[in-house]
Amino acid sequence: MVDGLGAPATTRPGNAEELAAALKEAAAAGQAVIPVGGGRALGMGNPPERFDLALETVGLDRLVEYSPADLTVTVEAGMRLEALQSELARAGQFLPLDPFGGPGHSVGGLLACGWSGPLRLRYGTARDYLVGLRVALPDGRLARSGGRVVKNVSGYDLNKLHLGALGSLGVIVEASFKVYPKPLSEVTVSFSGGFEDAWAEAERALGLAMAPVALELLQLGGRPKLVGRIAGSEEGTRRIRRELGWEDADGDFWTDHARRGADRWARVSVRRGALAGLLRQLPEPARWVAHPGVGVAHWFDFDDPEQFLAIRRAAEAEGGSVVLLAAPPDFKRAVGAWGRPPAEVDLMRRLRDAFDPGRTLSPGRYLV
Repeated sequence: MVDGLGAPATTRPGNAEELAAALKEAAAAGQAVIPVGGGRALGMGNPPERFDLALETVGLDRLVEYSPADLTVTVEAGMRLEALQSELARAGQFLPLDPFGGPGHSVGGLLACGWSGPLRLRYGTARDYLVGLRVALPDGRLARSGGRVVKNVSGYDLNKLHLGALGSLGVIVEASFKVYPKPLSEVTVSFSGGFEDAWAEAERALGLAMAPVALELLQLGGRPKLVGRIAGSEEGTRRIRRELGWEDADGDFWTDHARRGADRWARVSVRRGALAGLLRQLPEPARWVAHPGVGVAHWFDFDDPEQFLAIRRAAEAEGGSVVLLAAPPDFKRAVGAWGRPPAEVDLMRRLRDAFDPGRTLSPGRYLV
């Protein structure tokens, strides 16, 4: 089900070629296709105009190639993030992708929705360590961009076109990533206090010589809580913990934190210096989690469309956005999932026309 609309048919291809063939057949028949990975982000986007076929990637779950010495891995799109992390952990490595709304995200689904998590403070988002994609197009072709190695300069960089596009330009069937060594030592610390004190502590932590790899400010009822994840050498983590002087916290916090989500849920993105001011404008009693170091917050359980639109206007005035990650269909229709179209919307339409002229993929869900 996507926004209360179920597909009359579902197909679960066993490999990329079968998926491409199924997509070509659906396009020729004029069917509307929505790709489905782990199903964790199906609440994102506007309600679909039509939904005839659910194209599930669960059968594409193989590890294609892994070179620990080169710090690269290639996997099929249906592989669950937890399964990939388990494989990488055998060699003391990991992919710094830790989105909310888990567990159960597929790799392809995460790329298609463009979600990230607290570790983006240190490692960036998937666009920073994605090195190659293989994508099925509505005409049945399998197109490859980038490669399976980090130093790859062949062809156009089409990877970023598919990140966050909700599968509207093609269905991701395979992805290659740069991976990272696991830190030698990690410690989690926290600070509780009023909003102003907590924000000041966040700024102090971000200014340290070895800043936390993740830093979260939570307002979920009661006093705000600031939680930092310090990683590096044992000596380095001890020194930063002493400099901060915060309380030690349970390292399992991050596992529980990754499960956050709600039936009404939005991502607020502004320039870093504007985030505190925008958080102060959220209607009380607001529930949110903020990433102070990157200008992003996740806002939960709002219910008033006018209040929501007021916050969106304030974010857009700062050059930012408020994007719905989940909401009831009626709320989406009242406020729109995406907000003000970007200046590049005409270019986006031309790209959509080039990749999917029949509007086979996810019609109505994305910006174009």
